Amino acid sequence: MSVAQPGEPVAPVRRRGRPPAADRGAAGTGDRIRAAALDLFAERGFHATGVAEIGAKADVQRGALYYHIGSKEELLWEILGDYTRLLLDDAERIVDAGADPVQTLRLLIRSHVELIVTHRRAVAVHLRDADALTGQRATELQQLRDRLQRRWQDVIDAGFAAGQLRTADHVVTNGLLGMLNSLGFWYRERGAHSPAEIAEILTDTVLSGLTAPDDNTKG
Repeated sequence: MSVAQPGEPVAPVRRRGRPPAADRGAAGTGDRIRAAALDLFAERGFHATGVAEIGAKADVQRGALYYHIGSKEELLWEILGDYTRLLLDDAERIVDAGADPVQTLRLLIRSHVELIVTHRRAVAVHLRDADALTGQRATELQQLRDRLQRRWQDVIDAGFAAGQLRTADHVVTNGLLGMLNSLGFWYRERGAHSPAEIAEILTDTVLSGLTAPDDNTKG
């Protein structure tokens, strides 16, 4: 470690813990911009939303806006990437716990429903505007989606191998995830059922069709 010589200015030491106020302010501005983009993309769609509208909603001047974001597509990637990683992380946590395949599938459905309800604006953007991503961003998002689907497929494969599920066809996995993702379009907070009740209804319906006739596994 170098030692300052007499008369030389000493550089300030960055302490661990909370970042400096300037950094915190920048992070807060970035969060406002992402939140504004999420609201506008969910309401109007990616292509119908202008960068100036995002800045106005986030209360950020145009010059400062480009300091915090690379492009409108970069904002879309951050929204979709963060949301998909959230789904993937929770699916991996559930699958890696090593429970019975049918119970694991039940937990996966419940988690997916709860996350979709909580992040339904990101779900709407994902279903409508994911194809707007290009190049490496599109590739990375597809890789995340493939990893998520693979974890679900692993559980269904395990259930079929154990004789608990009647099929492990990929059509079932694709259809199940598609059905759950559509929840973002029709769920209403003041609806007749809570997210937990919706998850239970969907789980019972799915498992009644998937469970092998001679399997007595109960969730």
